[in-house]
Formats: sequence, structure tokens, C-alpha cells
Amino acid sequence: MNVFLVQPAEVSEKNPHEVETLLQRDDAFVWVDIPEWDDEAERLLVSTFGCHPLVITSCKERNFVPTVHSYEAHTFVILHVPLAGEAGHVHSLELDQIISGRYLITVHGPRNPAVPLEESTAETRGVLNRMEQGRFRPRSPYELSYAIGSAIARRQSRTVRMVANRLPQLEQQVLGSDFRRPEDLLEQLFLLRHELLIARTMAAQAHDMYVRIDSLERFIAEADRPFARDLSVQFDRVRSVADGESQFLFGVIDLYQTRVTTKMTVAMERLAVIAAITLPVTALASVYGMNVIVNTRTHVVQLVAVLAVMLVISGLLLRWTKKQGWW
Repeated sequence: MNVFLVQPAEVSEKNPHEVETLLQRDDAFVWVDIPEWDDEAERLLVSTFGCHPLVITSCKERNFVPTVHSYEAHTFVILHVPLAGEAGHVHSLELDQIISGRYLITVHGPRNPAVPLEESTAETRGVLNRMEQGRFRPRSPYELSYAIGSAIARRQSRTVRMVANRLPQLEQQVLGSDFRRPEDLLEQLFLLRHELLIARTMAAQAHDMYVRIDSLERFIAEADRPFARDLSVQFDRVRSVADGESQFLFGVIDLYQTRVTTKMTVAMERLAVIAAITLPVTALASVYGMNVIVNTRTHVVQLVAVLAVMLVISGLLLRWTKKQGWW
């Protein structure tokens, strides 16, 4: 757990035991960052900040849907960040925020052991570095939360751009494919679609959350609501860009599936032609191969007549399939 005292001129790290004293200061606000949940964090949120039991439960457990809840003392927000993993898997990194006029608490939700802690805390560390270097001086917890939310929007946007950068290469593979192993290319396309849809869903849900926050006139001061409005616009922009890339990707997938289906249809037609041509030959051969027809010698005239019938029927079938455009 990391505790920071954010002042107009500087940000300094403090001992977690000083939180209650720091909250009494009028010239600064407190930022508590909890990279990993533990008993000490739970005691602090319950005894010092008086968080609702539902908030404690949400911070301890993994949440798959963004949420916003407002209480008299603070507002609780859950957001998610996408992280591409192995074999097309996309991790959902959770960030919980408890925002008040006197403090900001950021809780990094339970994470997959395969995800490094540095990835889970990238947004908060980035904002902290800007503050330590003097490039960002938040005047309120809502402004600090705004900076973290903007970092999340940028990361979602970066995920969409990464997908967009891989699309042209896959499009070229689709246009130049020989269709010998269509399942490999289709799998790449659908995994890319999966990654894009996750980023799009996270952005759309975050947009809805901040639209809701902007409407909470009873709990959030008018001076702080513009931050929520701007974040809603940022996440909506990410959603819009993801929608555009989705349209392009879906078009590429439809093109490839259509070409694969067409090639299979042509192949089936040709197989049908072969089967139709050989059917009368097989039928006549079967009749003459029956045990009920026993010949002690070869009847040349009869053999020629049967072969002629086979050729005529096969020729007529070839002519008919040609008229149908099957070959």
C-alpha cells in the first residue's frame, strides 16, 4: 500500500499510519494506492474511510462489469483495461476508485498470476511519475482520478490501434490466399476480432459510467463534473474508433469466408458432375456383374452395345452439366 500527500507544489509519500492525520489537512488531499489487496488495506478502508461493505467486497473480489455507486462520503467506480496475452487471450485488468473531495483511493483488482504487477499498475505509476516530475499538479482528487481515467482511455485506444496496425497485413493474406489451409488465417482473424471487441466493450461501458457520474448532481460538485464529461467523451471516441475498425475487420472476414465458401461450392459441383457421369456406368456394370447373368463367353456385339450406351449417357450428362455452367 502506498500513501501520498498531494499538495499544490509537490507530492510526497507518507506512512499508511498517518492517513487519519493527513485527512485533517486543508492544504492538500490524500491518495492511497493499493496494488494488491490485503488485510491492512481492508482495515484502513473500513476504520478510517468508513467504506460500505459492498465496496469492500467489490475491492476484494474480481468484477467483470464496470460499476458506479455513489454514497454520501464518496463515489465508487470500477473500470477495466485490456491487456493482450498469449494465444489470443485478452486479460481484463481491473481498477477500482473511491473518490471523495478529501481523498482518492485506487485499488488494483485481483489479477491473473500471468500478468505482471507492473502492467496492472501502469496507469497509476504513469500519473505518479508526472506528478513527481512536476508536469502534473492535480488540485483535487477528481482531477487526479481524471488523469488516471485518461490514461485508461489512452491504453484502450492503443489496443485498438495495435489491432488496426495488424489488419492491412491480414487483408493482404486474405487477398492472396491459396485457400490450402483456411482455418489458420480464419483463426487469426477471429482472434483479432475478439481482441477488438473486448477493447470496444470496455470503452463503451466506461463511457456509460462517466455519463452516469456526470448526472450525479446530488453527490458530485459542479466544479468536478466537467472531468466526468470529458472522460465520457474520451471513452466514446475510443468506442467510435473501435466500431470503425470492427466494420473493416468484419468486412475482411466476410470476404475471406465468402471466397472459401465459393471455392468449396465449386469443388462440390465438380464432384457432383463426376458422380453423375459415373453413375450410369456403375449401374450398367453392376447389372452385368450380377451372378444371375452368367455368360460362358464374351458377346462382342452385346459388349459394344453396352459400352456405347454408357458413353452416350455419360456424354448427355456432360452436355447437360455444361449447359448448367457446372464446368
